[in-house]
Amino acid sequence: MRSSNAGRRSTGRPFRCSSPHGGSGKQARAVIDGLEADVVTLALAYDIDVIEKIRGGLVGADWQQRLPNHGCPYYSTIVFLVRNGNPKAIKDWDDLVRDGVKVITPNPQTSGGARWNYLAAWGYVLKKELGDWGKLREPAAVAQVDAAQKKARQFVARLFANVPVLDTGARGATNTFTKGTGDVLIAWENEALVQTHRSGDKFEIVTPSISIRAEPPVAVVEKIAQRHDTLEVAQAYLQFLYSPVGQEIGTKHYYRPISPEIAGKVKGLFPSIEMFSIDVAFQGWDVAQRTHFDDGGVFDQIYKQ
Repeated sequence: MRSSNAGRRSTGRPFRCSSPHGGSGKQARAVIDGLEADVVTLALAYDIDVIEKIRGGLVGADWQQRLPNHGCPYYSTIVFLVRNGNPKAIKDWDDLVRDGVKVITPNPQTSGGARWNYLAAWGYVLKKELGDWGKLREPAAVAQVDAAQKKARQFVARLFANVPVLDTGARGATNTFTKGTGDVLIAWENEALVQTHRSGDKFEIVTPSISIRAEPPVAVVEKIAQRHDTLEVAQAYLQFLYSPVGQEIGTKHYYRPISPEIAGKVKGLFPSIEMFSIDVAFQGWDVAQRTHFDDGGVFDQIYKQ
């Protein structure tokens, strides 16, 4: 348990916050199955959408419109964590499909973080082949887009052929790597930064040439908060994440702030990297999930091969 003063300052009511941690999909399922959470902070918007789809009215269909930046107070991206000295000379995504390179990443069907990893690799190939994201919407470029999608599928298949073990969650994959398995870990940038600061000189980060903008969303579970009489405090807590103080706290945990003011203050903390959004490259989470991660989807097909 930990206490917070954010709610006290906004509402005049003190509160105590209990925070269970775990994989995004697992936590979403727990809420669906009856865990009485007042707020959820998950790895991807799709998991909150699933809560609302199955338990209609729990968070509200318009949850992304209730807070700035579609309910995402900070963001990250996907990078590589390698062992000190980078013995396999990993520089970019292409190096992850070389023979003899063992890649650690979790299972995209059970890990939200793994889905970001998978889509980051897929999007890298699309951008490399197409040059311009606008071609994905151009009728005249259909043949070129189809060829690029085929190459992306082949690339991701080769990447997962280099994965010796698929952990169910991002934390498990990190533990697998830090305990000695694999040459490179695909990870959220904030997780990679935590590991480099914890471990001294054991690991280093490689930032690829392009990656995905990974946005973990937050939402009030309104029906539960109303029942607990904590709705006002829950809303104040999430709004606090967008405040200057809340944004600075996020950077201390290595999340990139959405506030231009705070971003300017921590400019040297995060390397410059070209990012693409899931909306631009994959038409949003609903399409990405249905195409790639549902049973029988592209990942299923690749993994069975």
